[in-house]
Amino acid sequence: MERRRRRFVGSAPPLIGQCCHGATEAEVATQLAAIAEDLVADVLDGKMAMPEPPANKSFSGKFLVRISPELHRRAALQALARGESLNQFVAEAISSA
Repeated sequence: MERRRRRFVGSAPPLIGQCCHGATEAEVATQLAAIAEDLVADVLDGKMAMPEPPANKSFSGKFLVRISPELHRRAALQALARGESLNQFVAEAISSA
């Protein structure tokens, strides 16, 4: 009797369909992360169009990020030192990332 080996397949809908496979979840996760980084770089470099969001998804401009109290304090202090609100500071950090 032949023993079947398990294979894992990676995808990141709606950005990427099934695009990689491997013998372990970790192997596939590593491959998928590299593929996603390349896709994002291509979009940011203008080599690819920005993917369309799902039909039922809209973006309000607000999102909640959970960080440690220490990181929150450091970000607030840096924003204050720049004369910015914490929102302005975070928006600038994200836009230049």
